[in-house]
Amino acid sequence: MKSEHILKVDNLVVGYDEKTVIHDVSLEIPKGKISVIIGANACGKSTLLKAMTRIITPRSGVVTLDGKPIRSMHPKELARICGLLPQDPVVPEGVTVSDLVARGRYPHQKFLQGQTKQDLEAVTEAMEIMDIIELANRGMNELSGGQRQRAWIATALAQQTDILFLDEPTTFLDINYQIEILDLMADLNQRKQTTIVMVLHDINLAARYADYLYAMKNGKLTAQGAPGDIVTEELIMDVFGMKSRIISDTVSNSPYVIPIGRHFCDR
Repeated sequence: MKSEHILKVDNLVVGYDEKTVIHDVSLEIPKGKISVIIGANACGKSTLLKAMTRIITPRSGVVTLDGKPIRSMHPKELARICGLLPQDPVVPEGVTVSDLVARGRYPHQKFLQGQTKQDLEAVTEAMEIMDIIELANRGMNELSGGQRQRAWIATALAQQTDILFLDEPTTFLDINYQIEILDLMADLNQRKQTTIVMVLHDINLAARYADYLYAMKNGKLTAQGAPGDIVTEELIMDVFGMKSRIISDTVSNSPYVIPIGRHFCDR
């Protein structure tokens, strides 16, 4: 069933100490779609994601879920709707894959309550979606980078949220694992109509998998829309400071950015 939850950001300003990182950002996340935030390093992508998931408190502005400020919601209430995979999750010592994934059920459990049948079914389904059932009894420290990332995503899936946030889920992974993770996110979106919001570093993968893109520069939104509408040579120069050529990705029909670089710019 398609997510009907409405997540909005209105006039958001976020900073650390004396530095303002997010400047007056407003947006509404499309329901049941894959949205990706792109931009150069330190432009505020991850900070915006953290503000949308209540990890950090904005200086001003508001993030609302179905018209309700998320700062006023009980953590468990919010966690039943919004799941988050941070960029660098800490692996608990001595935890198996199934133990980790089971922790995703916390928002649905009552005080001192053990795992219910529904919890066990949710954990199993999440591991099946991520294709890690055969790893259930393996320790997290025994896994490859791609396997570990799938286990973390399964933990977020076990929450059974309608909205899933992922902060650079493909970072440090080989290209085959990057594609695998993004394919799994696309599968999840198509099968369950989960609203997915990701920060991605690779502009071409973002353009291929996103229904909607948000481009950021210096803490501000410079463009938003479907990849085919906003990914232009002008945008790449503005956001990344790089000359490029835009062609069509022959696999997905999405825009494909070819960087030119100083060495080839006069050829």
